[in-house]
Amino acid sequence: MNELSPAALLILAALLLAACGGESRETSSTAQSPAARATPAETLPKIVAFGDSLTAGFGLLEKESYPYLLQEKLKADGFDYEVVNAGVSGDTSIGGLERIDWVLEMDNVQILILELGANDLLRRMPVANMKKNLARIIEKAQAKKIRILLCGMLAPPNVGAQYQRDYQMVFPDLASEYKVEFLAFLLENVALNRDLNQADGIHPNAEGEKIMTENIYKALKPMLGK
Repeated sequence: MNELSPAALLILAALLLAACGGESRETSSTAQSPAARATPAETLPKIVAFGDSLTAGFGLLEKESYPYLLQEKLKADGFDYEVVNAGVSGDTSIGGLERIDWVLEMDNVQILILELGANDLLRRMPVANMKKNLARIIEKAQAKKIRILLCGMLAPPNVGAQYQRDYQMVFPDLASEYKVEFLAFLLENVALNRDLNQADGIHPNAEGEKIMTENIYKALKPMLGK
C-alpha cells in the first residue's frame, strides 16, 4: 500500500473532524439488521459484511453499496455465496461486539469481513479498548470456524503521534496474532479524492464504492473455495 503524504494526512484529519458529528447522527434507515436486509438462499454459504457506515452504504442506494457490488462480482466470477450486509452506520468496536453473537447465529456463515474502528477514531476512544473489542469479535467468529478478512484504517496526525501509531498498529497486530487475512487500508485510492467521495468528504460515492469493492475483492478472492 502506498503511504499517504504528510499533506494528505493533514487533509484527511480535517475531513475526519468535519465528519465526526455526521457519522453519529446517521439515521436508522441505513442501519437495518442483517435479517431485514437478507433474502437468504439457505443452501448458499454466507459472507457477512460486518461494519459501520462504510459497509452499510451510507448515502447510497442499496445497489451501490459494497456488499451488493461484491455479490454481483462473486456471481460474475462463478462463486456461489450469499453476501449479507451487516453494516450499521455510526457503529463502534464496542457496538460491533454487542451485536456480533446474533449476527454469527445465521446459518452457514463461512467468512466475516470485519470493518470497524473508524468511529472509535473519530470519538478518540482508547486504542486498547478498541483492540480488545475487535479481538473478541475475531475470537467469537473463529470459535465458530468462520474465516475473517480484517479491514484496516489509517489515523491522521492531528490525533497525536502516539495515538496515531498505536491506532494504526492495532489492525496488523490483530491480523498477525489471530492469523486472519488482512486488507491494510479499505479506502486505498478513494480517500481524499473529491471525485470519489460524497459531499462530507469521507463516505465514498457510487464510483468510490466500486473501487472500495475492488480493494475488498482482491483481498477476499484467495479465501474463496477453501
